[in-house]
Amino acid sequence: MTLSLIQFRRADGTRGVAAVRGGGAPREVPGAGTTLALARQAIAERTSLAALVEAAGQGAPLDLDSVTLLAPIDHEDPAHLLMTGTGLTHLGSAEGRDKMHRAASEAAVQTDSMKMFLMGVEGGKPASGAGVQPEWFYKGDGSCLVAPGAPLPSPDFAEDAGEEPEIAGIYLIAQDGTPVRIGYALANEFSDHVTERGNYLWLAHSKLRPAALGPELLVGELPAHVEGTSRILRDGEVIWEKPFVSGEANMSHSLANLEHHHFKYGLFRRAGDVHVHFFGTATLSFSDDVRTQDGDVFEISAAPFTLPVRNPIGRAAATSVEVRAL
Repeated sequence: MTLSLIQFRRADGTRGVAAVRGGGAPREVPGAGTTLALARQAIAERTSLAALVEAAGQGAPLDLDSVTLLAPIDHEDPAHLLMTGTGLTHLGSAEGRDKMHRAASEAAVQTDSMKMFLMGVEGGKPASGAGVQPEWFYKGDGSCLVAPGAPLPSPDFAEDAGEEPEIAGIYLIAQDGTPVRIGYALANEFSDHVTERGNYLWLAHSKLRPAALGPELLVGELPAHVEGTSRILRDGEVIWEKPFVSGEANMSHSLANLEHHHFKYGLFRRAGDVHVHFFGTATLSFSDDVRTQDGDVFEISAAPFTLPVRNPIGRAAATSVEVRAL
């Protein structure tokens, strides 16, 4: 039976956690205030998150319309939540990226994107030990994590506002420095594909954007095959829709290999930190020449998650940056 956790805020401002068992109706977890607190307790008590939730019993049914849904993980100090990701990890993921970058290097037999993708196909799922390292990028800290239903604020200087339907792994670093995976979330790894297309070395810039997670944290193992739908709505009408797949059966890298190459850096094993790591996608509306607008709504859904990732595109206020000397 699947188990998912949902964080919420009541009308009086207090927080709680609800459990969704087997896709059923959510019920409050007695005594639970945050997912992070539950994860810390499970580590301290040397038990699993699922066992801890079951031991707490089933509380009152939760009416989702009566509360404000929060991201399934957060940190009281946003600087201690890091968002990162890997690209070119899914079978078929190189096609759109290769097309995007080929115009700038028509003479090349293979773009760097295709080379990296093929490296993953050949060595991303080792029988043992570490395989080839994937593409890696940094997205931001906890201040860049957008709540369910809230606008994804595109910077005023952005060239594009594009969705990326993905699965994200959620981790807490234990006091001894061990990364502990506490679950998975459905995600929209929001990116600027026009900036990336302009020059592949601008990929890092294109990824410095907010991101959204669906309301649910899936506890336990991720199915090998995850299939869902990504769509864009404009004025209530669907203007683009496409299925997407994820899970190891559809990936050129194993999850263990992606985790190894992220957490091999001591910087990412700092006790108490939370990590949200995006595993990549092969499906983009940008590859179908869709150009989004402010107010468009992204909606990403996939089983075994029962709730979608749904966020409109917003626009961040223009800022003027002036560096002064001391």
